Amino acid sequence: MRHKSLMWLLNRLLQRAITRGALEVKDWNGAVRRYGDAGSHPVRITLKDAATARRIGSNPALGAGEAFMDGSLVIESGDILELLDLVSANLRWDRDNSLRVSLWRQARLAARWGELNERRRAKRNVAHHYDLDDRLYDLFLDEGRQYSCGYFREGNDGPDSDLDQAQRDKLDHIAAKLCLKPGMRVLDIGCGWGGMARHIHKISGAEVLGVTLSQEQLAYARQKAQDLGIADKVRYELIDYRDVTGPFDRIVSVGMFEHVGRPNYRAYFEKVASLLQPDGVALIHTIGRVGGPGATDPWTAKYIFPGGYTPALSEIAPHIERAWLWTTDIEVWRLHYMKTLEHWLKRCRARKADIVGLYDARFFRMWEFYLAGAIVAFRHDDHAVFQIQLARHRDGAPLTRDYLSRA
Repeated sequence: MRHKSLMWLLNRLLQRAITRGALEVKDWNGAVRRYGDAGSHPVRITLKDAATARRIGSNPALGAGEAFMDGSLVIESGDILELLDLVSANLRWDRDNSLRVSLWRQARLAARWGELNERRRAKRNVAHHYDLDDRLYDLFLDEGRQYSCGYFREGNDGPDSDLDQAQRDKLDHIAAKLCLKPGMRVLDIGCGWGGMARHIHKISGAEVLGVTLSQEQLAYARQKAQDLGIADKVRYELIDYRDVTGPFDRIVSVGMFEHVGRPNYRAYFEKVASLLQPDGVALIHTIGRVGGPGATDPWTAKYIFPGGYTPALSEIAPHIERAWLWTTDIEVWRLHYMKTLEHWLKRCRARKADIVGLYDARFFRMWEFYLAGAIVAFRHDDHAVFQIQLARHRDGAPLTRDYLSRA
């Protein structure tokens, strides 16, 4: 009876969730249950103990992620991307998917506390992810260490597309939207390893200040600028964006807004407005949701991005308005990040031995689960990338997009 009661919740959940494709689950006693289409080739998994079934049944995202990391959920046929793709395809963002709505409603209520991101917590949250062993990121990122979405132009979007080229194209696209000129002062909020700042200076001669809360990223960015002989023109500081003093002609932020936290949106855009020159332009590049306000899933919040949240446009727009900023352009990238993540996962798998050597097998499974989960979020859920161009005045940016092709 105990065995049956432990499987009941998970069994009920999977019966409701898996209606397309097929999943076979073998439990710790050897019993096999099949879910979904009878004629489909199944993904097969084994649950090593009763506690695993209980954890997944009571909290699917957190329980499944931890079980995969710990080795108590073993994939016998397929891989973790195929498993998550199967589940997320059945829970895809859709008007009629009532199960997805109910699961996310629970997560939304639990997620609010983690997004406060006051100053002390913000620095700790950044260190949790970005101050990992510096060698890890060289194993799967492009040559410029761009840890954000690449831009896959037509002809560079196939299965064998070039990640390095897509990241260079992303830098060029953003730089074009900034309408850069020699002599400008540019602020890069959340500069990462400094590639955007170096690119801006290279193509325009502008002076750039990059700010980060990561000690590891700061050290790398400063050394790179020193090696290139541009440290007097491209500076990097360990400072919270809230403490930066201006003014600046241009502001750019790529992949940082996801860490701001909803309680801080108003302060963020008011700070951007206060730092911009009257004729200034800003470009905010962020992962976002097209389906309205949501929640960071509990596994990602615990293991990958504590304090992180991907916003809906409806959550961003009111704070832009209150900061008296003009929204001069919004561009939505839909599948570009999926393609980027596919490259990262492929590269990580090719360097599995190196990653296990840096950490251990459990860390590799955690990283694999993170990248695979992110791929299916863009493939099946409501995730996209927003590029929002802002100006202090209505004529701060060009009136049409023709300037992008010229650039």
